[in-house]
Amino acid sequence: MRLRDLEMELQRVPPIADPDAGLEQYSTPAPIAADMLYTALGHGAIAGRRVIDLGCGSGILSIGAWLLGAESVLGIDSSPAALSQAQRACESAGAEVELRLADVEEVDAEGDTVVMNPPFGCQSRNADRAFLRKAMEVADVSYSLHMQSTLPFLEDYAASMGRELWFHKAYKYDIPHLFTFHSRSKRTVDIVMISIR
Repeated sequence: MRLRDLEMELQRVPPIADPDAGLEQYSTPAPIAADMLYTALGHGAIAGRRVIDLGCGSGILSIGAWLLGAESVLGIDSSPAALSQAQRACESAGAEVELRLADVEEVDAEGDTVVMNPPFGCQSRNADRAFLRKAMEVADVSYSLHMQSTLPFLEDYAASMGRELWFHKAYKYDIPHLFTFHSRSKRTVDIVMISIR
């Protein structure tokens, strides 16, 4: 599957219908999700691998990993509403994804690769740390999205856990007006995809 074909397929996954500000439920845009997964595919981390999507939300990364030939895909989220939507999206795409309700700190799973768009920590300080810790616990390699300004911290944090942040790539991320505290119709922020191994 070509990158453009993957992006077109992921465009069909609806954003989270009623996002929770406290959980920072911002849907991953299809172009970023596709590029992230295609990058991981090129690194040998998707096809034939057991993929875990922590905080799977709408299921876009789970579906994309399945489309790219993952051996198995497990999507985990703490929100029943998000999982219900992810279930519908997986059924619509014909994607064989196991979905599981669990708080990230309670995840008991083992895989080869984690993909995730965790909370950036804007509403709940350091919210991304639990996701990073769990990713390093359950898989050998992870791909995740973060605020670009946190890259030095992410490098140090990975090293403190005996891991290496070996790859990163920057994106512009358009955040739409979703919540009452948003003052503009859209805000563009600089984010970075990282891979820790």
